[in-house]
Amino acid sequence: MSCPLSGVRTAKYKEGAVHPCGAQLHTLAIASGQFYLATATSVTPTAMSQVRIVDASYVDVPETAVRPPGPIKLTAMEALWIVIPVLQHVLLYEGDDDMPPFHAILQSLRSSLAATLRSFAPLAGKVVHLEETGDVGISCSASDGVRFVVAECDADIGRLAGDEEHDLRVLEGLVPEVDMSQLPAPVLAVQATRFEGGVAVGVTVHHGVADGRALWTFVEAWAAACRGETPATTPCFDRSLVKLPGGEELARSVVRKVAPNLPSVAPPSSLVEDRKRFTRRTFTLDAGDIQRLKQRIVHLGDSHGAPLPHSPSTFTAVVALAWTCFARCKPFSPEDDAQLFFFADTRARLDPPVDVGYIGACLTGLISKLPVPELRGDRALPAAASAVEDEISKVKKDPIAGWNFLTLLTGACLDRMMNISGSSGFRAYEVADFGWGKPRRTEPITMNHDGQVALMRSRDGQGVQVSVSLLQPAHMDAFKSSFLELLK
Repeated sequence: MSCPLSGVRTAKYKEGAVHPCGAQLHTLAIASGQFYLATATSVTPTAMSQVRIVDASYVDVPETAVRPPGPIKLTAMEALWIVIPVLQHVLLYEGDDDMPPFHAILQSLRSSLAATLRSFAPLAGKVVHLEETGDVGISCSASDGVRFVVAECDADIGRLAGDEEHDLRVLEGLVPEVDMSQLPAPVLAVQATRFEGGVAVGVTVHHGVADGRALWTFVEAWAAACRGETPATTPCFDRSLVKLPGGEELARSVVRKVAPNLPSVAPPSSLVEDRKRFTRRTFTLDAGDIQRLKQRIVHLGDSHGAPLPHSPSTFTAVVALAWTCFARCKPFSPEDDAQLFFFADTRARLDPPVDVGYIGACLTGLISKLPVPELRGDRALPAAASAVEDEISKVKKDPIAGWNFLTLLTGACLDRMMNISGSSGFRAYEVADFGWGKPRRTEPITMNHDGQVALMRSRDGQGVQVSVSLLQPAHMDAFKSSFLELLK
């Protein structure tokens, strides 16, 4: 039940206290001292889902780690995220004869995390308000460590990994709960959960410090270290490489606007409450589905006298499909327009370009709009694809035009907006092999919008995984019906 590991700093709490993960704590005496471990009295939303926190400790940054000489000040792009900071993913691994026992997995995960922190030391720091300058930044110190939560779950991991519809209560319990509503706030926490027949690895990271690409760069390095290999990418935390007009003063102005009540950076309560009520499903398009979808988009464009200049990319084709389904599953008025919001990674497009190993949030926002009837008509797919391509072409001309995505959203109608996160190019399954095979499934946990779609490359490396969040189950059923119909 408990597994305190030697050499790992373990957080100690008073009897009956509430653990950072929300569980009441009880004393368990072991030979090496007195440790306070959570039992099944968890008071988190996952209490009914049989996720039990059994240990919480810290993996320290090695003394040999390279630390920055001072706080790392967030860029204006990153400061936007301090009020919507939570980025979470869970990786589910089904066991077989080759999977090590759980205690060996824990030892490997902890030791490899410590090794990874030699080059990723800022991820063990805290997001802080630098009062003397007005900035928000990452503070690093010799006492830094990453909280490592150990849990148990008696849910069926095969069902969790295979079901189209999410058991969101269980999935939420498989990532570490981190309070980021007040500065200073942790940057990173991880969790390992034992199942009968498998294991889950959950990651929570502050979105102001890492976007999706940065998250998977870290996971790739951690997994490589766990396999005893050298990571392929060298991380970079140098914010001076991201050149924005106004520089640090622009970042300070963003902080003043989005977080006027520092050190409180609590998100709107409605955001948190709505998230708990979403219906979530995941669909996977294989290589054949994607090829047929692209061909259909080209054919429909040609047959309606509006040919596309070229075959759409995989990202464009999948987003066009999802946007069309979104417009058809909701009871919008024919007089309305349906809106699409998505991000573009600007690392390679900045002048000068930023290295692919940049660990930060380096995103620009884009919005497309089309009349609802157009997305419900025969030419919906090519019309949607053209609108997406038009926005992407703007990024090529001006990669930072949409850096302030909150301003872009000011005049938008969120009720009629689909929000895309992730990328069809994210190789989540490929990079997350810790030595016992690819995950059977990986999912984003925090999806904030009624109409959010998260993308990543599928497990076979050829297709695309599409995770969808909608508030009403009936809308999800209609979305699925359109999705399957348009893929025929």
